[in-house]
Amino acid sequence: MSNFQGKTIIITGAAMGLGLATAKELATKGANLVLVDYNQESLTKAEQEIATQFPAIRLLTVMADVSEEAAVQHYVDETVKAFGRIDGFYNNAGIDGTQASVVDYDLAIFKKIIDINLMGVYYGLRHVLPVMQQQQYGRIVNVASVAGLRAVVNYTPYVASKHAVVGMTKSTALEYGRYGIMTNAVAPGAILTHLTSEGFKQLNPADPEKAQADFTRNNPTKRLGLPEEVAKVVCFLLSDEASYVNGQTIAVDGGESSIYGNI
Repeated sequence: MSNFQGKTIIITGAAMGLGLATAKELATKGANLVLVDYNQESLTKAEQEIATQFPAIRLLTVMADVSEEAAVQHYVDETVKAFGRIDGFYNNAGIDGTQASVVDYDLAIFKKIIDINLMGVYYGLRHVLPVMQQQQYGRIVNVASVAGLRAVVNYTPYVASKHAVVGMTKSTALEYGRYGIMTNAVAPGAILTHLTSEGFKQLNPADPEKAQADFTRNNPTKRLGLPEEVAKVVCFLLSDEASYVNGQTIAVDGGESSIYGNI
């Protein structure tokens, strides 16, 4: 795979999970990294971890809540000020919320999910795209979910937000492909992260391990995915090797989204 020497990549939600795994994968390939997260403590820990493992790379951290447009504008401005350009953007920050039926869903949580998962992704596109358009080059990977490809019971706002990310990815690809900007999305399934662990606790508070076992039983691979497995797909989409991949949403779920019936 292409190396990223001299290229600058922004990663939101970079302090843990999929964001941190992708940051480490990119660091092995020499990328300049801009790590964005709302949690300063976790962000500092991630920065120290990456700086220790990869002392040769250039690293910038910016604390930001992606649901606030001014904060998004700030991390974009700081990136350009530090590195002069933005070659890649991993638009990753998101939350899953709580579980409840459509009519019972807490409106405050519903709005928070939309503000982060949908508006946060949109604000990122809104402020990164002009920089890439001026460069006539860019690679964008939005994070959708298999919940953006199908429905999930009791997760209406999450499902709605991730379907919207898939749609925005397609629209952005159509509008900006002519400027050398390729926009795609990944749709992870159940990946072994803190977010997924919390979801299993909600499904079965008394025995979250049983909830995980029940879930993986329906997957063709009979296991959860690893953050590193998603990171490798993201790195491909951020690379020059994906120069004619545009407007696609790639499921990274062990094949589960292809199931019709029992296996």
